[in-house]
Amino acid sequence: MEKPKSLDSLFEKKIFRIPDYQRGYAWQKEQLKAFWEDLINLSSDRSHYTGVLTLKEIPNSDIAQNSNEFWLVAHHSYHVYQVVDGQQRLTTFIIFLQALVDVIKKLPENNGKTDDSIYVNDFLRLSDLQTRYLFRKPPRGLFRTHLFGYEEDNPSDKYFKCSILDQPDGGSVEETFYTLNLSNAKIYFLKQLHELSLQGIEALQDIYNKLTQQFLFNEYVINDDFDVFVAFETMNNRGKSLSNLELLKNRLIYLTTLYSDKEIDDADRKDLRNKINNAWKEIYHQLGRNKKNPLNDDDFLRAHWIMTFPYSRKDGQDYIRFLLDKKFTPQNVHKKVECVVLLETPQEIRSELGSEEEDDDNVIAVVEAITKPSAQLDPKEILKYVDSLKVSSVHWFNSFFPDDATEMSSEEKLWLDRLNRVGIAYFRPLVMAILKNESNTDERIRIFKEIERFIFVMFRMNSEKSNYGSSEFYSAASRINCDKAPLNEIITKLQNRFASTLNNDNTFRTNDFYNSLSKKFKDGSGYYGWSGLHYFLYEYEIKLSGTQHPKVTWKNFLKSEKDKISIEHVYPQTTTNDWNDAFNDVNQEQRRFYQAALGNLLLLSMSKNASLQNDNFNDKKRVEKNSNGDIIRNGYFIGSYSEIEVSLNSKWGTDEIKSRGIELLKFMEERWNIHFKNNEERERLLFLNFENESD
Repeated sequence: MEKPKSLDSLFEKKIFRIPDYQRGYAWQKEQLKAFWEDLINLSSDRSHYTGVLTLKEIPNSDIAQNSNEFWLVAHHSYHVYQVVDGQQRLTTFIIFLQALVDVIKKLPENNGKTDDSIYVNDFLRLSDLQTRYLFRKPPRGLFRTHLFGYEEDNPSDKYFKCSILDQPDGGSVEETFYTLNLSNAKIYFLKQLHELSLQGIEALQDIYNKLTQQFLFNEYVINDDFDVFVAFETMNNRGKSLSNLELLKNRLIYLTTLYSDKEIDDADRKDLRNKINNAWKEIYHQLGRNKKNPLNDDDFLRAHWIMTFPYSRKDGQDYIRFLLDKKFTPQNVHKKVECVVLLETPQEIRSELGSEEEDDDNVIAVVEAITKPSAQLDPKEILKYVDSLKVSSVHWFNSFFPDDATEMSSEEKLWLDRLNRVGIAYFRPLVMAILKNESNTDERIRIFKEIERFIFVMFRMNSEKSNYGSSEFYSAASRINCDKAPLNEIITKLQNRFASTLNNDNTFRTNDFYNSLSKKFKDGSGYYGWSGLHYFLYEYEIKLSGTQHPKVTWKNFLKSEKDKISIEHVYPQTTTNDWNDAFNDVNQEQRRFYQAALGNLLLLSMSKNASLQNDNFNDKKRVEKNSNGDIIRNGYFIGSYSEIEVSLNSKWGTDEIKSRGIELLKFMEERWNIHFKNNEERERLLFLNFENESD
């Protein structure tokens, strides 16, 4: 390896391309901030080592004559290199240089000037900087050849050229989580450089010199394809660690290089590698489709593992160890494996804080490694797994964002949306398996209804532990995906679990719900502290709206961090004398129960809780206008359907709160198909029967 090179010498007669097996741009504010601080704080007499840049030279014979790079390779002695490692840092350098170009162009003294007449310093024109690092144009200037960028079939390629490097006439571009990172990086550096420019052109010249002369790489060029994947398999990614999904992709590509020519010919090997790359492009596209809320790589990979392989709670957190150390291993490709050697292993003494489940995990992993022979991993098995990941990524996205799903009925979108709102918990792998394997829309809706009912009753009403039933329904996801088990089998499992909540006469056993609420009434929050309240009141609002357009959206309903502007205490927690007449028959302690009662809690259509404050009931109902007749505060009269329903009462006191509470509990029974034993049971759940407080 030669001595470290500066960016200036690194770009000598080189064109850099990020290959298709690389992930998108992953640096975020933490890494950008560190980069900027390293650069801005570097003294002029020192250098800064940025790491190893690993490259793979592309033979000139492989450069197509119709490619943008060919004229530079054929006539100007340029060479094209794939960036194997270091692409995050190199991408950051280019984004920074483009931001510097943009800032220099906008300096007042450069207004109206061409790039040829703008000088970065006494010896360098802006156009020379661009020619050196960013792009070159052929003599006729018909197109740009970017000296750094993505290969053309990479999803980030067009965005990088058009939105980051300001290539004109780019047309529409696809935006993903990775392109959002690119955009954020440019915005970040534009802001930093603009602030720096206020100190004068000399400050910009200094930062340019530091970047191009004092930031140093060790350049390492790999000579053959085999070494590329060995290197990618073994080297540590700098700047930001690879996700497990990215590690798995690199492993699968690496495995394709290990098969002998007798097992897979060059054409099939190339085809398999292309299918792996294409699958990951689709996966990354799906995970990043919602650029404001990208989906986590490893969550998807773990969910797919649950859906694809037999699940056991004992190795529930071991998915990546299974995939990389047991399933997709070089040993499972090679026919020859190491001899089993039993070694004495020291037993570490664990404190009581150690997890017994984790200890069991380790023992089982060792036993499996010793007792199970290594199986030959067929290329077709890799392809089948890759295809499954690719297809599943679409359904994974749809499970989070059903409104963006194509070819899905409005009713199915509604039930998927409900699952997300109620808190889908550990059911998402099962939902993905259903979407992937069940083609009948009605059947999918039927099981989504059962899952939603199970979640609401078990977790929101009965406060079961978050992992209650998880092993059974993780296994159910695998049964549907791998064994093509009928959905009725899963519905039966849900109903069998649900049966534990019923009395002998099939009425709902309320003790768990009552006991959970009792604790909340003791601490003063009552139903207001119930985890299912938002979802419950929103569903009641939807019921009241009927066929009308909803007045409240779930997103707006929960937009407050404290969730205090979304739900109103009609009878306020802090009262004025105006409320005394309505509650003169109950003492102060009992009033606290009425304030926290289910019937007293109201879903608001907008952020007006603070404006209503402690007003009396009549004032809360009416619309308030200023002297010009403009509405300055909405009342219940023109609020949500729930507000309108409450506003129909002429007064608000103990009877109204009890009556509305009973109606809401009846809605609960109807909506989730449960049946309380009688009206006494409903009144017990209101916590307003003070004669039976001893219960």
